[in-house]
Amino acid sequence: MPETPSLLPTTVVGSYPQPDWLVDRAILTKNNVVPRVRLKEIWRVAEDALEQAQDDATLIAIRDMERAGIDIITDGEMRRESYSNRFALALDGVDVDNPAIVSGRMGKPTPVPRVTGPIRRRHAVEQRDVEFLRANTDRRIKITLPGPFTMSMQAHDEHYGDDEAFAMAYAEVVAEEARDLVAAGADVIQLDEPWLQARPEQAKRYGVKAINRALEGVGGTTVVHLCFGYAALVSDKPSGYSFLPQLADSTAVQISIEAAQPKLDLGMLKELSNKTIMLGVLDLGTNEVETAETVAARLREGLRHVPAERLVAAPDCGMKYLPRARAFAKLKALADGAAIVRRELAG
Repeated sequence: MPETPSLLPTTVVGSYPQPDWLVDRAILTKNNVVPRVRLKEIWRVAEDALEQAQDDATLIAIRDMERAGIDIITDGEMRRESYSNRFALALDGVDVDNPAIVSGRMGKPTPVPRVTGPIRRRHAVEQRDVEFLRANTDRRIKITLPGPFTMSMQAHDEHYGDDEAFAMAYAEVVAEEARDLVAAGADVIQLDEPWLQARPEQAKRYGVKAINRALEGVGGTTVVHLCFGYAALVSDKPSGYSFLPQLADSTAVQISIEAAQPKLDLGMLKELSNKTIMLGVLDLGTNEVETAETVAARLREGLRHVPAERLVAAPDCGMKYLPRARAFAKLKALADGAAIVRRELAG
């Protein structure tokens, strides 16, 4: 296994562009809404050949990340219609055939699953994903799961009758899944929790409690990712998080934030002095590919607020909506930029 740098290791947030032969990208971006229910029409491959096609696409993602020089890689989330619905819709108690309509994160009417009974896991949902990734790379690997708070915001509760109890029920099944994924070979478990930022008042009441329950007994490195939404869908982003310092009380080892596109005020990172920061240094909202020096400059700015031992270099968010050539070029700049700063630190 290649040695992961002790300073400024590089990683991805999760997703990588799915090939055009695998998904219909026009459907993917239709209405600028991330799907919460099934979106089977996105797949361009027949059902009986889909798993093999997804495996082939995963190999492409793995090799691209390796060629770009990324230290901690994922499977690119090639098997997912969205970052959350692969796991969320595989649970008992969830009615995926008769969705409810709610106001989404951007205020748009969005179909979501109805929860009509106790949320339980039938089986490990992403175990094969991890096993396939582990068998096809010798680098450190990460797998992502939708966080419990976010899943509770992306479903309509018709069973629990209490928003905190609803989120905690999701936390229970996430914890079960995460432990299975570590056992299957995952080095890093990341919870995607964009709705902490979108619903800060509820998040302040029980967001950290739900995260801590979801990470209970989970070995390896644990990460919580917050963002303002995919750059392809959200262009106007604030320069600060409405929910971030509270994560100092979480049991997650790392906190992943987007900083490049929103030009985040990194002074707020002093509130997370007990955490490793996975810093977004690739702006995914621009067609421009950063130079290695641009990435290096953003990392140097991060080092003004976080010591090198607690900084991980990453894109702002998932790369699902980018053209593949641009995504690869940006990852190459990420690896090269981190290498520049690493040499400076060693010099």
